[in-house]
Amino acid sequence: MKFGAQLVNYFTSWEATLPTIKTVEAGRWNSLWWSDHFLPPIGPRGEEGGALEGWSLVTAAAAITNRVELGLLVSGNTYRNPGLLAKMATSVDEISGGRYILGFGAAWFQREHEAYGWTFPGLKERCDRLEEAAELIRLLFTSEGRVTYEGKYYTIDNAPLNPGCTTQPNTPILIGGNGEKRTLLTCAKYADVCNIDFNNPGSPEIFKHKIEILERHCETIGRDPSEIRKTMLIPMRIVDDESQVEELRRPRPWTLTGSISYIAELIQQYIDAGVEEMMIAGVPTRAEYFDRIDKEILSQFD
Repeated sequence: MKFGAQLVNYFTSWEATLPTIKTVEAGRWNSLWWSDHFLPPIGPRGEEGGALEGWSLVTAAAAITNRVELGLLVSGNTYRNPGLLAKMATSVDEISGGRYILGFGAAWFQREHEAYGWTFPGLKERCDRLEEAAELIRLLFTSEGRVTYEGKYYTIDNAPLNPGCTTQPNTPILIGGNGEKRTLLTCAKYADVCNIDFNNPGSPEIFKHKIEILERHCETIGRDPSEIRKTMLIPMRIVDDESQVEELRRPRPWTLTGSISYIAELIQQYIDAGVEEMMIAGVPTRAEYFDRIDKEILSQFD
C-alpha cells in the first residue's frame, strides 16, 4: 500500500513548508502533492489568509527531493491552455528526474475565477474542455513528432514538445474527480491514474462503486482497467480526546477522523475496496504532524 501527502498551501509559509517537504521525503510516503488554488477555498473570509501557488511549490520540491513522486491534486483545466500545461509538466518532470505526475480536473471554484478574471463555464462545458484537454495532452506526451490539433476549444499547430517526457513511456496523467458519466469516462480514455476526491461524500463502498464505473467505461472503450492506478484523496485528523470524536466526525463521517486505531481500521477498509494509493489531505503543513502519521499510522501498513 502506498501513501501520499497533500500539503496545505493556505495559511502557511515557505518557512513551514520546507521542513515538511524534507520530513515527507525522509519517511514512508510515496508521493507529495499540493492543490491548485489562488485563494483558500473555504469561503470569503478565508481570502485574507494567503495562498502559496501550487506549481511554484511543486517545482521547488522537484529540485530539493530525490525520491517521492510529485504533483498537484489537481490543476484546474480552466486556468491554463493545455499546451502550456503539457510544457510545464514535462519541464517539472525533467527537473525531478522523472517523478512528476500531471494531475488535472475540470475546476470548480467559481469565486477564484471571478477574482482573477477567468471565465467560469457551466459544468457541461467544463467537462467537455477537460476531455478535449486530456486528449490533446496525451497526444503531445505520446507523439514522436510535432502535433497539430483542432478541437472545439483548443488548437495547436505543428507544435513540438521539447523537452519531452522524462518518465517513460510518458509523464503519467492523473484525472481527478468523481463524476460517473463524464469525468470517469475521460479518465478511462486518457488517464494513467484515477483519483477519487473524498473531500466530497464517500465511503469504502462508494470508492468501490466508482472503480466499478471506471472499469465499465474501460470495457466500453476496449481498455484494460489494470493500466489505470486507482487512488483517492481523503482528509485526516487524529483526535486524541475521545470525547471530541463524535462532534468532529459528524459533518464528514467517511473521513479519517478519530484515534490512531480507528484511522488504521478505516484505511484497511479502503484498501479492501481497491485503493492502491491513498493521499492524505487536510493536515496543517507542519513537519511534526506528518512525522507522527508516518510513525504511528503508515508503519502499520509496511
